[in-house]
Amino acid sequence: MKIKSIETFSTRNISIVRVKTDDGFEGYGQLATYHANISAMVLHQQVAPYALGADAERIADLVDKVVEGEHKFPGSYVCRAVGGLDTALWDLHGKRAGLSVCELLGGKPRAIDVYGSSMRRNISPTDEAERLQRLQAEQGFRAFKIRIGNNFGRDIDVYPGRTEQVVAAVRKAIGDDTSLYVDANSGFTPRRAIEVGRMLEQQGVCHYEEPCPYPELEWTKQVTDALDVAVTGGEQDTDMAHWKRMISMRAVDIVQPDICYIGGLSRALEVAKLAQYAGMTCTPHAANHSMVTVFTMHMVAAIPNAGTFMEYSIESDSWTESLFTSKLQVSNGQVQVPDGPGWGVTINPEWLEKADYQISQI
Repeated sequence: MKIKSIETFSTRNISIVRVKTDDGFEGYGQLATYHANISAMVLHQQVAPYALGADAERIADLVDKVVEGEHKFPGSYVCRAVGGLDTALWDLHGKRAGLSVCELLGGKPRAIDVYGSSMRRNISPTDEAERLQRLQAEQGFRAFKIRIGNNFGRDIDVYPGRTEQVVAAVRKAIGDDTSLYVDANSGFTPRRAIEVGRMLEQQGVCHYEEPCPYPELEWTKQVTDALDVAVTGGEQDTDMAHWKRMISMRAVDIVQPDICYIGGLSRALEVAKLAQYAGMTCTPHAANHSMVTVFTMHMVAAIPNAGTFMEYSIESDSWTESLFTSKLQVSNGQVQVPDGPGWGVTINPEWLEKADYQISQI
């Protein structure tokens, strides 16, 4: 089974990948979101030459070949691009076998417990608390994640005192029985991160994401060692040697690979396995309603060290609204893993028709 063609259907934010093989099968995947049109260019120029004519059954080996072959270009864009190939091949394999990707991994499609993930800092603590309380009542969420600090904020909050105010307001609104996660997005130095962490512990927060700039593993480890609340991270990381170091030094308590950022499901599974061997939980990052959430659902339904809750964005993004023919739905705080072959979802043909098209083929 050889790869015959690689097609992309791209907008600025999303690029869908379709891979076809010489035996007539096809699969759909997705490049990482945001500037996806650039990732599509990288896919055709730097990934397709390795993939066309290659054995479609050896997904992980092919991904490794691309990453190693493009060693002059380490980092995000090659991984974002090869992830589109990887995820399309997993879909193709599932369709060929008549099984969901979850089943290919040894799991079973089931309802996944999700946490409602807020992406906003431009919202008052009162308004954030009120909307989470409303979603709790309407959709049954039993866990939420909110934003604290500021993106690479260097200890400077959106405005003074916001972190403390939003945590207190949300905790009061959702009650003590609802799990509360926070994401600092690399916002603090170790001193300030530990100070914030003590406050989070008093508020019963159970997940403290990316407290320090993510490349600074030693900084993050200082925070992890000082606190009882679980420190988490890894969504931005793409290098496997870096992942091995992060896990071996216990820089975090919980690892969070992003399937699309890291280079696909195969590499995310490798991180999950490394974490499993180290006795660590894996809670993958999935911050929008594109295919990354579908990929992540299949993964967490199959791996043995998945976290209690999976990330599920509570935001409505116009650029994902019409992507699928049917939308995922939250009910009683859960989302059902699609049980059809492959990823089990269908990309809206009208969305594909409107996107910019490119093909690489033999």
